Amino acid sequence: MEETQARPLTVVVLFGGLSSEHEVSRVSAGTFVGHLNPARYELIKIGITKDGRWLYTEASTAQMADGSWEDAPGNMPCIISCDRADHGLVLFTPDGRVEKLHVDVVIPALHGLWGEDGTVQGLLELAGIPYVGCGVLASAVCMDKAVANALFAQAGIPHCPWQAFTRYELEQDLDGICERLEFTLGYPMFVKPANAGSSVGISKATDRYTLRTAVELALREDDKLVFEAFVDGQEVECAAIGASPALATLPGEILAGAEFYTYDDKYKNGVSRTLIPAQLPPEKLDEVRTLAQQAYTALGCEGLARCDFFVEKGSGRVLINEINTFPGFTPISMWPKLMESVGLTLDDQVDELIAQALERAQRKAARHG
Repeated sequence: MEETQARPLTVVVLFGGLSSEHEVSRVSAGTFVGHLNPARYELIKIGITKDGRWLYTEASTAQMADGSWEDAPGNMPCIISCDRADHGLVLFTPDGRVEKLHVDVVIPALHGLWGEDGTVQGLLELAGIPYVGCGVLASAVCMDKAVANALFAQAGIPHCPWQAFTRYELEQDLDGICERLEFTLGYPMFVKPANAGSSVGISKATDRYTLRTAVELALREDDKLVFEAFVDGQEVECAAIGASPALATLPGEILAGAEFYTYDDKYKNGVSRTLIPAQLPPEKLDEVRTLAQQAYTALGCEGLARCDFFVEKGSGRVLINEINTFPGFTPISMWPKLMESVGLTLDDQVDELIAQALERAQRKAARHG
């Protein structure tokens, strides 16, 4: 008797979003779209405009990448229903009808705020829909650099000296805080928004004037800032996947095209180059990988994340920089390249991430009924 083929899983790829990384998200989502096997998955694409409109779209990956998807014919407003009986999307058709679509799993290919910070993850938890990537708490914790640094310290994951201040504190006594930072961290130092996208709003301060300027820039992105001592070292990154236990690759190395690894360098202009594995002795490669697994686990990550480190020149100290809970999936992104280096093709990566999302949902369902 011929075996009946299971129905394809309905997969929603979310892209765009309200953050400063909107454009990168569109490209990352295109990578997922291009590597979803149509024999196994039924694809639905949902774009989120910069002003927060959710649109069902049948746009091509080229249209997604260049932004013209917003004007594609057939676009329809939609929402994810928080009614678990729906388990999916509600479409608002041009003729005034309301149509419901069942969804098996969501790939929230969103970077930065309102996508990678636990907000969309919380929506999907309410809806009871499985999703790829870290959960609500890990997403929120990793987005907030001050909270993440505090948890790294608690877990014994080495980090460079740092301090954090709120907008209120900075506005009340900026000169006093500058003096304190000069005494405790010294120049040069990095000034970062505590909650922002990858490399967004970050500046290197070399004196009081550039420190004040950096504060002004970073406050445009967030109401809490993190100040970190400069580390003269290689920037290396590990890809991590799964949970209990987490698996991490050996680190790759970024050869930046600027003084430090900027947002444009990372995602847009392709000037930076990568080496896999990084130019480090074998024992140091293993040390970074072990710390990546420990940091990923300490912050409660699951699904996937990219763990970024510095290896200090001279001392060889390994210092964690940050964890990105939905790293870029563009053609020049490190996470998929690192996973390819251990034998997982892009098709394999997408399959594995979806399988893990479904398995996690099944465990939750077994606990809560």
